[in-house]
Amino acid sequence: MTAHSSQVSSVIVKRSRVHGRGVFAGRKFRKDERVIEYTGRRVRWSSIPKELDDPRMYFFSIGDGKWVIDPSVDGNEAKWINHTCDPNCFIRERQGRIFIHALRNIRPGEELSYDYHLETDDDVPRTKEIEAEAPCYCGAKNCRGTLLEPPKKVKKKK
Repeated sequence: MTAHSSQVSSVIVKRSRVHGRGVFAGRKFRKDERVIEYTGRRVRWSSIPKELDDPRMYFFSIGDGKWVIDPSVDGNEAKWINHTCDPNCFIRERQGRIFIHALRNIRPGEELSYDYHLETDDDVPRTKEIEAEAPCYCGAKNCRGTLLEPPKKVKKKK
């Protein structure tokens, strides 16, 4: 049996030092290689009841942001991929589907991660309290301390 046989799982879910469960490479991935698709039920963002809008549950926004992927229904291992401020994966959206790709070469056994870049509503100002609702535990040297996207740089007028 070779290392790339169908018996070798591409990803493995197990306990993570970053946060709860995590997803680990079951084999080598080359830079830019597709690792896994983020799957789940497609629903309108507006149809999600407020009580399900839980800060520990991430719905993946697709397209124009009116639709999201709910990984709690028909989701796969990708729902357990953790955030880090120093990721080894990135997201690529294609025709309403979300794919996770290797940002660099990844070794077997390495935990997979991407930067969640969570966004706040446009009409909600970013505050320390909002940042604290999505704390980051990645431990990277460049950790922002939050899963939120980096603050937008304000261009200075000349």
